[in-house]
Amino acid sequence: MTIPKRSWRFIPLALTVFLASCSSGSDGPGGLGSPGASGPQLAIDTDPASCSIRATDGASVVVGSGVQGDPAAPEPASGYRLGSQAKQASRYMVVSATPLASKAGCDVLRAGGSAVDAAVAVQAVLGLVEPQSSTIAGSAFMMYYDAAKRTVTAYDGRESAPAAANGYYLARQVQDDPGSPAPVPSARRSGRSIGVPGVMRMLELAHEEHGRLAWSALFDDGVRLADDGFQIPSRMASAIASNAANFALDAEAMATFFHPDGTPRAAGETMTNPAYARSLRALAQGSADALHTGPLAQAIVAKAGQSVGDDAARTPITPSLMTLRDLADYRPKKREPVCIGYRVYYVCTMAPPSSGGIAVAQTLGMLAHFDLARYAPTDPANEGGIPNVVGVHLVAEAERLAYADRDKYVADTDFVPLPGQGVATLLDPAYLKSRAGMIDLNTSLGTAPPGDLGDVPLGIDRTPEHGTTHFSIVDAYGNAVSMTSTVESSMGSFHMVEGFLLTNQLTDFSSTPVDARGTPIANRVAPGKRPRSTMAPTLVFRGDGPDAFVMATGSPGGGTIIQYVVKTLVGALDWNLDAQQAASLVNFGSANSPSTSVDGANTTLDLTQLVQGLRALGHTVSTSAQSSGISTIMRVERDGSMLLEGGADPRREGLTLGNGAT
Repeated sequence: MTIPKRSWRFIPLALTVFLASCSSGSDGPGGLGSPGASGPQLAIDTDPASCSIRATDGASVVVGSGVQGDPAAPEPASGYRLGSQAKQASRYMVVSATPLASKAGCDVLRAGGSAVDAAVAVQAVLGLVEPQSSTIAGSAFMMYYDAAKRTVTAYDGRESAPAAANGYYLARQVQDDPGSPAPVPSARRSGRSIGVPGVMRMLELAHEEHGRLAWSALFDDGVRLADDGFQIPSRMASAIASNAANFALDAEAMATFFHPDGTPRAAGETMTNPAYARSLRALAQGSADALHTGPLAQAIVAKAGQSVGDDAARTPITPSLMTLRDLADYRPKKREPVCIGYRVYYVCTMAPPSSGGIAVAQTLGMLAHFDLARYAPTDPANEGGIPNVVGVHLVAEAERLAYADRDKYVADTDFVPLPGQGVATLLDPAYLKSRAGMIDLNTSLGTAPPGDLGDVPLGIDRTPEHGTTHFSIVDAYGNAVSMTSTVESSMGSFHMVEGFLLTNQLTDFSSTPVDARGTPIANRVAPGKRPRSTMAPTLVFRGDGPDAFVMATGSPGGGTIIQYVVKTLVGALDWNLDAQQAASLVNFGSANSPSTSVDGANTTLDLTQLVQGLRALGHTVSTSAQSSGISTIMRVERDGSMLLEGGADPRREGLTLGNGAT
């Protein structure tokens, strides 16, 4: 069946079932070996095993079916899953932090949808089954590769501060009164932490440019799960229980996440969220406008402006100053991606207001001056292996230097420009070579100074960041998405409205506009400004431009995202680890303090010699378990065929799905 050109973008997902029955099941346009789609025809997949997994007896198991082997069945809330292996597919793939979200995205790809179509479906489900990390009223950054045009676009859906906010918005109840107390119960639990959301506006913009299926069809899985119910994952259950005291101030959150007797809903329970289903239906029918104008927008402003809790004590809450005008005026932005050559690769990642992309690129630019291949992990087949002392030392030292620049210079460049010529100055090869020259193979820097980039009167800002989620997608047309989405801290601001949570994203701003010396801080609050982030969704290509796709990756992890992404890139590009090995590999790195992290999540590995070796080089070593959430897709050659290869972080509940059972 040929789809008329004028209507191809608006095919509902249900219609693709009929189209699939008329299809020959061929790879369709693009395919894995083609540069991209050549026309409006949908690449529909009729293989019944697609978007499922293989059980131990070889049978296909559908995610969310509830049968034995269903990967959506709750697992322990923390720890490390041993034995994960890279998964392969020939045409399309999605890796996300939860099985139900991966299934939703994979079903869209199977129906002929684009990577952006799948991203909308994944986000809709994540806001339901992973509310501790993501929400439809949150923010996100997305890197998009257009295979037909061979271009990379950075989409910015970061929240913004209300128009009424000033530099003391997070520090004082009355911004202009120096004697005014801090927001209550805390800046995070108050309305002051809630930013003007951007993720759905961002996805809407990307869908207008790159969608193939109807926007209205992309919320079906989220609506069905919210109405019919889903088993609560263990990480979600743990987050509900641990945040009970803060949820007590919000009647809707209590009704959603707790039983009538006040006990938290537990892992494995079937939970519904009818209000979330209604919100998704409103988004499906009214586009992102439904969240930024009309009843949903009014509900968001009212909840953010709440001044007393719903608890018996009527606990005071400092309200947000967000208005309906703030919501209506919000616009996503397309940014110039931050790209750098690294050995035989071309790496593109997110631009400011994220600091993550610049820091990742700077780290790679410094590491390019060292032969990292000499320092590969031992026994990589065993969960990625045990990292080499010198390899960890070099990466951690380069990260110290990158974080030093990040802490001083990087913020929302629409308000505070980067020094010199901007990104070009921070990634200048001569500058990075000089920074790399500060790395000593025999001793750690401890705490690195920022680079001397001229007379830039800015204070140092080390505002902590918290949790997020990440997913990577490649469609049958060769297009790729790497997207990191966030609610900020676990469960955001604890304000719930119409089935979804509002974030505490504005606490990523510096709480005061100046440092102890009175020097302005780049990441200070300002009206309409977007808080600095560390999110670093990343795409990799072979060559000196975005021609041959190699990799899509990223991770949650707040301020440590840079370290997780760099570890994964180095593991794959320098140490030839496969997608799963690179995700499973011990996390390591430093955020520019004397402490170097060596992830202790995988307790089966003996890291004693690594820790002792680093201490001998002057590192203070922390072996606390880390909760990264790396989602990686690589394009690789296996047995003479080009395949997609996926890896999901074993420290979370992620899952890789693609065409054919993986």
